[in-house]
Amino acid sequence: MQWTLVIPLKPLALAKSRLSDTAADGLRPGLALAFAQDTVAAALACAAVRDVAVVTDDALAGPELAALGARIVPDEPGDGLNAALAHAAGVVRSARPKAPVAALNADLPALRPPELARVLAAAAEFPRAFLPDAAGIGTTLLAAAPGRELRPAFGGDSRARHGASGAVELRLDAVDSVRQDVDTGDDLRAALALGVGPRTAAATARLLIPGQ
Repeated sequence: MQWTLVIPLKPLALAKSRLSDTAADGLRPGLALAFAQDTVAAALACAAVRDVAVVTDDALAGPELAALGARIVPDEPGDGLNAALAHAAGVVRSARPKAPVAALNADLPALRPPELARVLAAAAEFPRAFLPDAAGIGTTLLAAAPGRELRPAFGGDSRARHGASGAVELRLDAVDSVRQDVDTGDDLRAALALGVGPRTAAATARLLIPGQ
């Protein structure tokens, strides 16, 4: 089974505000783009992934991610993250009605293709499944089998909401790179310890990060 991944990315100017203790305002948009680029590149290198659709209206990020091979889907209907993901899943399935679809966070700069493949293989066993983030509160991946709606409920305590919606929680070891999203300075340090992609490595080289 080969998956289509849907990756949401908010406008870079608004991204990663919780990294303010680590990166100045002028550096955060570049970091957010680097995270997304490394995430998309790793996803496209995964044998279980057929293609990647990035949901964004950002004028800089769109062309940069398209150059890596991602399809760019407009951020519609302008009613928040979950509505945008549901719209993008619909766009994908208008061309491939039987496609298995998974929503993946754009801030997984340490993402490793074999670990992503392992998560997707586990998700394929269920109608809907999700992987909680490293903090155990949010979600980094939500998957829907062919013929099943994605029904995203990201934001805040999405682990609990996805579980309550009937999606199966994937309890896997050794998939840290798929769980380690980056919202805070501590998250960034954890991702750096795992080993980030080349664009994030270059972007973080300009930062003075305690503990690194």
